[in-house]
Amino acid sequence: MNAQMNSVEIKNLDLHFGAVKVLQDLNLTIGQGEFLVLLGSSGCGKSTLLNCIAGLLDVTAGQIHIGGKNVTWAEPSDRGIGMVFQSYALYPQMTVEGNLSFGLKNAKVPKDEIAKRVARAAEVLQIEPLLKRKPAALSGGQRQRVAIGRALVRDVDVFLFDEPLSNLDAKLRADLRVEIKQLHQTLGNTMIYVTHDQIEAMTLADRIAIMKGGRVMQLDSPSEIYNRPRNLYVAEFIGSPTMNMVDGALAATQFSSPLGEISVEGYAFDGGAPDATPAVLGIRPEHIASGAAAAQMPIRLDSTVELVEPLGSDTLARVNANGAPFWVRLDGQATLRPGDALPIGFDPARIHLFDKASEERL
Repeated sequence: MNAQMNSVEIKNLDLHFGAVKVLQDLNLTIGQGEFLVLLGSSGCGKSTLLNCIAGLLDVTAGQIHIGGKNVTWAEPSDRGIGMVFQSYALYPQMTVEGNLSFGLKNAKVPKDEIAKRVARAAEVLQIEPLLKRKPAALSGGQRQRVAIGRALVRDVDVFLFDEPLSNLDAKLRADLRVEIKQLHQTLGNTMIYVTHDQIEAMTLADRIAIMKGGRVMQLDSPSEIYNRPRNLYVAEFIGSPTMNMVDGALAATQFSSPLGEISVEGYAFDGGAPDATPAVLGIRPEHIASGAAAAQMPIRLDSTVELVEPLGSDTLARVNANGAPFWVRLDGQATLRPGDALPIGFDPARIHLFDKASEERL
């Protein structure tokens, strides 16, 4: 990706609050028109990084470039960004139209240009019938659309979203998630989006940056992160329920654990199979066959059902195989009860192996 194609570049960024290192030597390049999601649990530094890009926090060291220009110490208004916050932060005394146009009036944008931008934003977000209403007369979803519209009228290249859907109910979140994706397809602007919700990340992102302790643990496409997690943290963070993990020892192509000896000959090692090392084997619940289908798998185990969670479209069962707990995803019509015997099995090509000490993928 060449320099002129990069929309946002973060170089060796540090942010310290006293002795606390919130961001550490962070490097990130976001392409023109890319939808990048910053994903992680609370306290990982994702919103802090977004606030640094926006200019709301002064960095300790490093540089931030937007559109090829060094904006590390520029005012937020001079960075060419539009920001949507978790809280709607609308002016209650103003109409929707007033909220959308307020920033433009302060920036002395000509009246006809303001009217044109407000009309375009209202059309894109389908809030034209709401322009004369005040925020108190709007639903949560409508208020969030107005908040997005306020960023949209700035006519900038980069949009920053800080957990914009976290205050909404589940259905509204799903609806607005679709609208944000369509908005990105329509506008083609660069979007950087912070969330702790992995479904939002997987469905919206071109690439996901998974963060922990102020560092990026993996930066990849959603499919690469799901199919080839780089380390144990990413493997356990992505997926619901989480990836099943079993501790053991790896010697050449044999994995020894409470499950017994498992041949991992079908596994594609990143740097050749190690001679002997403590390792962790991971397998996702959806990659475990059960019942009659388990008999067709190279690796087969007997298990006992401990817990059943019917979800409608599918059923989750927690089982115990030789003392190791496993989550298994089954058909929604499965009729299992705690205590039932359930044969399970999987293909070695579907497993993930991690070094126990470094937690890195083998």
